[in-house]
Amino acid sequence: MIDLKTGQEIKVMAEGGERLRKVVKALLNKIDVGITTREINRIAEDLIKEQDGESSFNKVKGYSWSTCLPINEQVVHTPPSDRKLKQGDVLTVDIGMFFKGFHTDFATTFVVGGEPDGETSRFLETGKRALSKAIKQAKAGNRLGDISQAIEKEVYSQGYFIVKELTGHGIGRQLHEDPYVFGFQEKPIEKTLKIQPGLVIAIEVIYSKGSEEMAYEKDEDWSIISADRSLSACFEHTVAITEKQTLVLT
Repeated sequence: MIDLKTGQEIKVMAEGGERLRKVVKALLNKIDVGITTREINRIAEDLIKEQDGESSFNKVKGYSWSTCLPINEQVVHTPPSDRKLKQGDVLTVDIGMFFKGFHTDFATTFVVGGEPDGETSRFLETGKRALSKAIKQAKAGNRLGDISQAIEKEVYSQGYFIVKELTGHGIGRQLHEDPYVFGFQEKPIEKTLKIQPGLVIAIEVIYSKGSEEMAYEKDEDWSIISADRSLSACFEHTVAITEKQTLVLT
């Protein structure tokens, strides 16, 4: 069942999203070559508390961290560890915050320690562009399939692959709510959900350089990798649709 949000609820989520933005900005400034992902998570937890929020992710059953921090071929859900970041690693920072009863969720991917090379830059810019195009389709009267199609078109036009088993989602009082927001067109657009005012969704572009297939990392309960171990990335924003406009909350 889809929980449409009231204007007041969206206002609270917008404040939570603004606070999460501040957390992310401060966190990204602390990330450099040599830091462990466990230390990144510790800093994130402190920053979330400073914003009077709580971690969203450690409310997920069985997950005790505040961030997911995949590197290179790791796609999503990679827990923090003692792994040190190296120059040129491609890191995803995925983070959520619970504020005044509502969750917001965000992810970005970037190269550690400097500018990416040309091919890595093209790969990451594709994900950013796909998310931007998807958000433009997230408006009252459109359908979820319009969002999915925008992501799929952009990613595949550049020769990359959507990891199809992983999706965006509704968000609000729960971190993961209905509906699923696919990164590819899984059925004709007219058969997908019509977008109504009050819908709040986390739109995610989850893709890899070489394969649609995913696998679970060996000896790791959570971390998902690309099946061919090719470079992967995730870009995500929490978005609210109102009668007049679409608000990017994060």
